[in-house]
Amino acid sequence: MATETIGWWGVPLAIIAGTIRGSAPFLFVSLGECLTEKSGKINLGLEGTLLLGAMSAYATSYLTGSPWLGVLMAGVAGMFLGFIHALLVQQPKVNDVAVGIAMIIFGSGIAFFFGKPFIQPVAPRLPALELGNWSDIPSVKAALQISPLFILGLAIAPAMQWFFRSTRWGLFIRAVGDSPEAAKAMGISVNKVRMLAIIAGSFLAGIGGAYLSLYYPGSWTERISSGQGLMAVALVIFARWNPIQCMYAALLFGGSQAIGPALQSVGVTGYYYLFNASPYILTLLIMIITCSPKRTLSGVPGALTTQN
Repeated sequence: MATETIGWWGVPLAIIAGTIRGSAPFLFVSLGECLTEKSGKINLGLEGTLLLGAMSAYATSYLTGSPWLGVLMAGVAGMFLGFIHALLVQQPKVNDVAVGIAMIIFGSGIAFFFGKPFIQPVAPRLPALELGNWSDIPSVKAALQISPLFILGLAIAPAMQWFFRSTRWGLFIRAVGDSPEAAKAMGISVNKVRMLAIIAGSFLAGIGGAYLSLYYPGSWTERISSGQGLMAVALVIFARWNPIQCMYAALLFGGSQAIGPALQSVGVTGYYYLFNASPYILTLLIMIITCSPKRTLSGVPGALTTQN
C-alpha cells in the first residue's frame, strides 16, 4: 500500500488495512479449530485443509468463472478431509497428534498434485466492498476495501458463542468435550457429535483457504498458507477456547503480519524480516506461556487434558 501521500500517518492506516486483509484466514481456521476442540478432539491437520481449500477454490473459480462457487468447493474439500480425520481419531488407541501430522501431509500432497496446472492461470477473484470511495486518498480507499468473507467471519464468532451457550447441540458439544463418559451416560452419541464437530470445523478451515487464493494474496501457490493452519492451534489456546476471543486473537495475528510491510512503505527497511516473523514469534510466546507448569488453562475442554 502506498503511504507516501500522508507520510507516517500511513503506517497505522497500513497496519489497519493489513489487519483486515490478513486476519480472515486466522479467523476461519481458529473458529473451526475452536469448534473441533470444544468436542474434545484436536485437529493439527488444518494446515493441509487450508491448502486443499485454497487449491479447490482457485481451481473451481478458474474452471467455472464463479469465485463464490470456489468458496463453496473449498468448504466441501475441508469437509472431505475432516471426515477422514474424524474417522481416524475415533479409532481405539489412535493418537490425535499423529493423525494430524498425517493429514497435513495428505491434504497438502493432494493440493500440490492437483493444483500444479493452476499455478499459472489467473482465476476470477472475490469482489471487495469499497467503503473508502468517500476519500480521494488512494491509501485510504485501499485500506477500506473489505472482503465479504471477512465480515462473514466476524459474524460467525458471536454466532458460535451463542450456539455453544444457548442451543441443544452446543450443549452436546460442550458435554462431550468436558466429559465423554458423562455425556455417554446422558444418552449422547459421543462419536456422532465429534464427527459432526470435526467436519464443521474443517469446513470453516477450507473457507479460510478460499480467502487466501481468491482474495488475499489472491493466487494459488504451494506455499500460500505459510503455516497459518498450525498457528491457529496456538491461537485457540491463547483465546481460551472462546469464539469471541478467537476473533480478537485473529485480528492480533493479522495485524502482526502487517507491521513489516507498513514500515517498509515509509522507507524503514531495517529488521524487515524480523517484523515479518512476528506471527511466528507470537506463536512461540503463546506456547511457552501456556505450557508453563505454574499456569492453568481456563476454559480447556476436559477431554483434551486426559488424552495421551
